[in-house]
Amino acid sequence: MERLAAVKVIIFGVGGVGSWCAESLVRSGVKRLTVVDSDRICVSNINRQLHATTHTVGQVKTQALKQRLLDINPCAAIIDLQKVYSAETSKEFELDNYDYIIDAIDSLENKVHLIRTAARTRAALFSSMGAALKIDPSRIQVAEFWNVQGCPMGAALRRKMRKGELPAKPFLCVFSDEVLPNREIVSRTIEQVDFQTDTDIPDWNKLKAQINGTAAHITAIFGFTLAGLVLQDVYRQ
Repeated sequence: MERLAAVKVIIFGVGGVGSWCAESLVRSGVKRLTVVDSDRICVSNINRQLHATTHTVGQVKTQALKQRLLDINPCAAIIDLQKVYSAETSKEFELDNYDYIIDAIDSLENKVHLIRTAARTRAALFSSMGAALKIDPSRIQVAEFWNVQGCPMGAALRRKMRKGELPAKPFLCVFSDEVLPNREIVSRTIEQVDFQTDTDIPDWNKLKAQINGTAAHITAIFGFTLAGLVLQDVYRQ
């Protein structure tokens, strides 16, 4: 417990996966935690994100999560950063100061950069692959990045990695090899919306070319598993 209280952890992305990871870490005794996300909570988050309720819609995700974590442990040192991780902002996070870096972001470009950067630090890196289009919790697994099988996000990341710098060290990923068909029908594309005259502008999520359904129990298990990897590593020391 003393070691857990002493480690410094940073989580990038506190949505469906990262929010559950953060709560599990704090409930388990981690006190020094930084949470990073640029978004605000919206109605479409309520089905899967820990801090998303009808009362928190519109709030900054990191701030809402920080308040919840402090309600659990008022003595925790929680840093909330409403920022986007990218190649341009990466140095602002001072990753060398952390013991554990958890990647739970969706943008492939930023995810690749974060993995490459984190792998050059002394910190242990754990990464979440895609949690959408899955419903079977028994298919969730942990493997080293290059051994992830059956995950479209993992395959896309490997293709991007091979075109440039490879990760400087191995790291574990949480993934599922289950992929369900996407049945979403998008009736309006962003090109069809006139933001000057339309009075009924749909939720921005519905303007995406593809929307992947996500179930709360899957994102939660992904997040809990990432937290478990941190606890196991601390326990082994």
